[in-house]
Amino acid sequence: MKTAVVIPSRYGSTRFPGKPLALINGKPLIQCVLERVSLCKNIDAIAVATDDKRIYDAVKKMGYAVFMTPTACKSGTDRIAFAAKKYLKGYGVFINVQGDEPLIDPVLIDKLAQELRKDRKLKYITAAYPVKKSEDVKNPNIVKVIFDKKGYAVYFSRSVIPYNRDNRKIKYYKHLGIYGYKKDFLLDFSAGKTSMLERAENLEQLRAIENGHKIKVIISKKDSIGVDVPEDIEKVIRVRGTGEMTEFRS
Repeated sequence: MKTAVVIPSRYGSTRFPGKPLALINGKPLIQCVLERVSLCKNIDAIAVATDDKRIYDAVKKMGYAVFMTPTACKSGTDRIAFAAKKYLKGYGVFINVQGDEPLIDPVLIDKLAQELRKDRKLKYITAAYPVKKSEDVKNPNIVKVIFDKKGYAVYFSRSVIPYNRDNRKIKYYKHLGIYGYKKDFLLDFSAGKTSMLERAENLEQLRAIENGHKIKVIISKKDSIGVDVPEDIEKVIRVRGTGEMTEFRS
């Protein structure tokens, strides 16, 4: 089953317009993401899906595959589904790597792809990482996830889950913005209507849970810093400068 990593990328971010082309040590953000993904060992194709010609032209100039998608695509998942249906017909597994994750772990990407390929029943997979700072637990910009003993998601929320009523020792997990899908599930999911929980939390994956689908959660050995606002560029530069995330081992 051939596997493609597709990176959805849009220019018009509300908090950081032009984000994909913002420079990190002289390289556009989208190029940094592509270079991380290129370190994967078990991926058959890498491409960017965008509705913006500036991003399209930049990625093309870098020498990577890039697909134009309609402006009507409302989410990154919709852009990937469009690319899967029109351009990547021979692929059965798709990994959604966010276009603002320049420190994404290639080992994690390979792990998600491997899990999807080996388990015929598995349709949807994502990742989480232990929360290290207590203030992050209450931060609504950091999505938390709880999962059952078999590693399947129970719920995702911007609120504190679980609520620690008696102040017990609890390990919290933050959701990492990476997803994997089997192609049939991806196309059906993208065509589905938004759900009540999805609208309430503004979290797309809740649509799957609300409709009774299983989401496998892989615990990552490494955290990842996403670029949401211009100030995050400096955080990424500091981490890259330490060399902390340059080597990945399974």
